[in-house]
Amino acid sequence: MSAEMGLKNWHRVLDGGSDPAALAEIIREDAVFHSPVVHTPQTGRAKVVGYLAAAGVVLNTEAFRYVREFSDGNQALLEFVTELDGIQINGIDLITFDDAGLIADFKVMVRPLKAINKVWEMMGAQLAATAGS
Repeated sequence: MSAEMGLKNWHRVLDGGSDPAALAEIIREDAVFHSPVVHTPQTGRAKVVGYLAAAGVVLNTEAFRYVREFSDGNQALLEFVTELDGIQINGIDLITFDDAGLIADFKVMVRPLKAINKVWEMMGAQLAATAGS
């Protein structure tokens, strides 16, 4: 049940532009983010919000769409496609929600290698720009 509630909130925030304040409202204080390009998990609401807000800017283009969604209990898997600079990107968001429907763990996987490299390049630039402002 918590995945159902959490997914409604996730889609609402994503549709609203991934505003950092709105993201913070749906993410646990001790949440963990697993990037497809950063080796170590990123822990804490502020870091998770930073990565997800940057991803919202980079990945959430007009081409972005979820093509499949599965959930069971507190777990959800969302497959997405998008395009960046002519590169087709296919990935998944694997999300664990707590019993209140807040995001506890968020893992992103991306394919193919060319897409990972493009995401790494663009996310790095977006995170640096955000850190500088």
